[in-house]
Amino acid sequence: MTLKFYLKPMKRYYLSLLLIGGLSIASYAQSNTYKLPPKSIADLVDAPSTPTVRFNKNGNLMLLLQAPGFASIEQVAQPVIGIAGIKVNPANNSTEGEASPLFYSLTLKDVKSGKELKLSGLPENPRLTNITWSPEGDYFAFTNNTFQSVELWLADVKNLNAKKLTESALNDAFGKTLQWHPNGKHLLVQTVHAERGNKPVENIVPTGPVIQENLGVITPSRTYQNLLQNAYDEQVMEHFLTSQLVEVSIEGQERKIGAPAIYRSAAYSPDGSYLMVQTVEKPYSYLVPIYYFPYTTTILDAKGVLVKQLYSAPLADKLPTGFDAVLTGPRSFEWRADAPATIVWAEAQDKGDPNIQSTVRDAVFTLKAPFTSSATKLFSMPLRYRDITWGNKDYAIVTENWRKDRRSILTLINPETGKVVKQIADRSSEDTYTDHGDFVYGKGRTLLFDKGTLPVVFTQGAGASPQGDRPFIMKWNLLTNKKDTLFKSKAPFYEEPVFFNNTGLVYISRESTEAAPNIFSVNLKSKKAQALTHFADPYPGMKGVRKTLLSYPRKDGIKLSATLYVPIDFNKGDAPLPVLVWAYPREFKTLAAAGQVKGSPYRFTRLAFRSPVFWVTRGYAVLDQADMPIVGEGKEEPNDTFLKQIEDNATALIDHVVDMGVADRNRIAVGGHSYGAFMTANLLAHTKLFAAGIARSGAYNRTLTPFGFQAEARTYWQAMDVYHKMSPFNYADKIKTPLLITHGIDDDNSGTFPIQSERLYSAIKGHGGTVRLVMLPKEFHGYRSRESVMHTFYEQDAWLEKYVKNKK
Repeated sequence: MTLKFYLKPMKRYYLSLLLIGGLSIASYAQSNTYKLPPKSIADLVDAPSTPTVRFNKNGNLMLLLQAPGFASIEQVAQPVIGIAGIKVNPANNSTEGEASPLFYSLTLKDVKSGKELKLSGLPENPRLTNITWSPEGDYFAFTNNTFQSVELWLADVKNLNAKKLTESALNDAFGKTLQWHPNGKHLLVQTVHAERGNKPVENIVPTGPVIQENLGVITPSRTYQNLLQNAYDEQVMEHFLTSQLVEVSIEGQERKIGAPAIYRSAAYSPDGSYLMVQTVEKPYSYLVPIYYFPYTTTILDAKGVLVKQLYSAPLADKLPTGFDAVLTGPRSFEWRADAPATIVWAEAQDKGDPNIQSTVRDAVFTLKAPFTSSATKLFSMPLRYRDITWGNKDYAIVTENWRKDRRSILTLINPETGKVVKQIADRSSEDTYTDHGDFVYGKGRTLLFDKGTLPVVFTQGAGASPQGDRPFIMKWNLLTNKKDTLFKSKAPFYEEPVFFNNTGLVYISRESTEAAPNIFSVNLKSKKAQALTHFADPYPGMKGVRKTLLSYPRKDGIKLSATLYVPIDFNKGDAPLPVLVWAYPREFKTLAAAGQVKGSPYRFTRLAFRSPVFWVTRGYAVLDQADMPIVGEGKEEPNDTFLKQIEDNATALIDHVVDMGVADRNRIAVGGHSYGAFMTANLLAHTKLFAAGIARSGAYNRTLTPFGFQAEARTYWQAMDVYHKMSPFNYADKIKTPLLITHGIDDDNSGTFPIQSERLYSAIKGHGGTVRLVMLPKEFHGYRSRESVMHTFYEQDAWLEKYVKNKK
């Protein structure tokens, strides 16, 4: 007997969607228009940002750069091509990032007089990027990213005028878009290849299958998105990423350098006589992004003529497992900053495999112009090479790290002979309390030395301490190890150095809980401070909101911290408040490092898309940057006890704020973005601590990231039980606490495919849980458009009002 099954055409269509699309109906069942959150939140979203400040070399001029607010959905919806692991705007051949540093206005200011200097000739309706001071600070170059092309502009600060320097369109999609020649009279720019023609047209008729194979070689690879998939993708990549290097004088004269290629990097030698370039080569890969493609490193002379081919690096798709894994052969090419023209690079001595026992991991080699002799081994080290901070012919500092145990070593050497002068640091990179900060540079990216012949240098750092961060400027005698603190932030301010050149002054950004950041000049001898800017408070609606840096113990003794915000009208003894907790887990190898205080109680609250502080205006107590350390000491890895530790962290925080009389234990929500969303789903699956959860752009099934995630270096097959236990998807039937899930439909972050949220939603829904999924069109891992941000906050507010504040 044969059964016949008939469907009307429309019903057959919908059944096909259900069978083929799987989650399409469930995920996109409701179509809505964008909505606005309550006015108190919307006003804060639209508040102007504080200008960004950049000083020239001498510190006598500063640029005040104003960034726009969130883009419109119309702007965000413009075509974007995801290719070889990066995103390109095909309309103007630029990088399309989530948080590209783009400015719509600039102001030039004389530091000494305080006068604003008006520049004539600036572009109308500018979209400014790549702003770069010349070596002597008498010009600055920038690009104007129009919707049709990326333009090169030059500003003359002496004559106070700006001009478009060339009609050639710049290629801002990959590599270094522009840079100054060391003489300050020319710029090296990447231009769109003039003869590239139109974008390749895809042949809809396949010419054959796409084949990949592996012949018995271990080739683990993390989960990437927007990878090449076929020969047509390769053509599109070459079309948009191929550039012509052009040297442009400050008068606008152009000279082509080398041949068109996909330039990974380009850098002048310190004397300007040579150019080191790295070009991406075939074969391309469909498994890893462009940063892992083969590339060739060559040296050109000033006219672009080939001088020497240094090395052709192979495709980096066969790296051993582990964060300390590197390719064999030369890598990390750079110019020695304190010499006219000397190339430096590192080579692994352990086959690049961190799993091999070796007393020497890396060695550094040098080769001087004219590059005809053999390379010289400069220095060998027991850890993995990170970089060299160049000083002069007598002193340089080698930094080496080992990610697995967080060890970091700094060694003072003679850069000519490689002889060790002294090991100046051997510490844990996790130990923020002993962090010496970053070295301050002088001319040409070399160390700024104090007067005299001894290696006395300067560093600036965050100044982490049990009292919170206290940024500093320090003078450090590298031979005697004597350290003198020249400047240190003092309560009730958070003061961060932004410019120092050892002339008796330091420029700082000063802020407090009540005062927005402004730039001050501080005399290091008299300690007198003078305001250089007078930026207004962008958030008058937040006046009176109280902010406190909390410190409280986890049950195993680790000291945790969080920043508490309470509404203006809340007083001690009032009824406990509904609470929103926002957090992001971080891994540590020692209990001591995990318990160090993070942040500062004196920082001005900056509101951005990832901030939860908006909800203090809605009557909630907000706990931001709540500590979620995950510790694995010795042979134990942090994730071995991930679930227990996030529960212990959350329990300690809740107990503390409830005991303070601030929090209503039954009305607490938890939320987070990305890995914080992953944490949120796990807390709801394994505890009953919260009334609701908000999970944005997370990953919930770790089997979809089988070759590692976050700081987890083990593969799924090496730690199968850990991967299973850490996946909240596997416990979707236990998630009964209301969960709001949001995700950008075009999320291309490694591991956080949109399907992660779709699958979790479907699993919770299938087991009768309370869950809502909001998929945001045209959005990446972070949400960029005003409409999407406002709607996300509308959804969060409605969820919190229903399931937390007014919980029955």
